[in-house]
Amino acid sequence: MAKIGIMGGTFDPIHNAHLMLGRQAWEEYGLDEVWFMPSHTPPHKTDHLVTDTKDRCEMVKLAIAEYPYFRFSDFEISRTGNTYTAQTLQLLKEAYPEHTFFFIVGADSLYHIESWYHPELVLGHVTILAAGRECEDASCSLEEQAEYLRNKYGAAIFLLHSDTMHVSSQELRERENLGLGIGDLVPASVERYIREHGLYQHPDRKEDIL
Repeated sequence: MAKIGIMGGTFDPIHNAHLMLGRQAWEEYGLDEVWFMPSHTPPHKTDHLVTDTKDRCEMVKLAIAEYPYFRFSDFEISRTGNTYTAQTLQLLKEAYPEHTFFFIVGADSLYHIESWYHPELVLGHVTILAAGRECEDASCSLEEQAEYLRNKYGAAIFLLHSDTMHVSSQELRERENLGLGIGDLVPASVERYIREHGLYQHPDRKEDIL
């Protein structure tokens, strides 16, 4: 029985903080592999036009290529329509009953998870590994939030003790649009792909961003 970490998300684009979190989960909790699983149609992403699935998948493949314990998974993007984490995790358990799954999330997800589609299913299907950094606008500590979810849902939640890296995909899209450079925040192969394919270039939006 293999221990598999799941790193889900839009990855628009994937960046160094995603990789750091995956490495920390693999090292700290003895995972056999970490599967990077781009989402197909994320129901909550309504603030911007999500980049084409092919481009997002190619960037993930490039980013994880040097890590033998990272794997690309098209499990979610192969489905049609909106994809919800609760459904994906249930289908994963049915498809791979021989594996034990660990869902890797950022600290902010632990505070917002009750607003997700059927959070009781998410928290009941897998062990949660959450980035161990506090959110500035949170009303309680991360450990207090984890304990609250454990008590309410019987969830298995453990914190990851990783370094803090303040970076978001939205920030990277905006920086690239403005020509500010993102080479220190994404793998070199991902930066080259973005430049070669002209991703995140929206000249008509630069005034709005500024």
